[in-house]
Amino acid sequence: MTEPQTLQTTRESYDAIASTYAELFRDSLRERPLERALLGAFAELVRANGGGEVADLGCGPGYVTAHLHGLGLNAFGVDASPAMVELAREAHPGLRFEVGSMAALDIEDGSLGGVLSRWSVIHTPPRDVPPVLAEIARVLAPGGQLLIDFPATDGPDHETQAYDHAVATAYRWSPDVLAALLRDHGLAEAARTVIEPAPTDQRQFQEVQLLARKA
Repeated sequence: MTEPQTLQTTRESYDAIASTYAELFRDSLRERPLERALLGAFAELVRANGGGEVADLGCGPGYVTAHLHGLGLNAFGVDASPAMVELAREAHPGLRFEVGSMAALDIEDGSLGGVLSRWSVIHTPPRDVPPVLAEIARVLAPGGQLLIDFPATDGPDHETQAYDHAVATAYRWSPDVLAALLRDHGLAEAARTVIEPAPTDQRQFQEVQLLARKA
């Protein structure tokens, strides 16, 4: 299968800044108590459904994968950037990290207890997001949990909005529109959080976390 140009561009861009990115964001969860709480709830729901492996898609340098492991999950990371995966393996040698594409995961059908997609769909053009969601639904076991994070559009009149990102073009989503796409792929929304930007944030976008369950 031919690789989309957007994926190649994103991979090369993150390869180029991998070390800087890892240094900037390695402690980012420490100042995000709401997100830590939601990750804890996600972990509890995965364990309540029997556990199983959890994929952190777009894992970057692996710090969130390690956080999930600390919550008792059998977590591993997948990222399109080989440089990011190399840094993750160096920082967390006891965990598994793989180079891969969210649109073509090398994971067996129905084998995962959970999937985390933390800001990992933002560089995917909107037309290419449904195949990614289809892959997530394919690899999740019945009752498996998905936690997906993304920036919100300015209002319900905007289904998606492109914006300039420091690495590559990124996209914001209407929470209702993305939740509907999840339903189309058999992933039923269970909860959502919307975090307002701080006055000092460079981008005044709401952050959305959708928690969904595979039927």
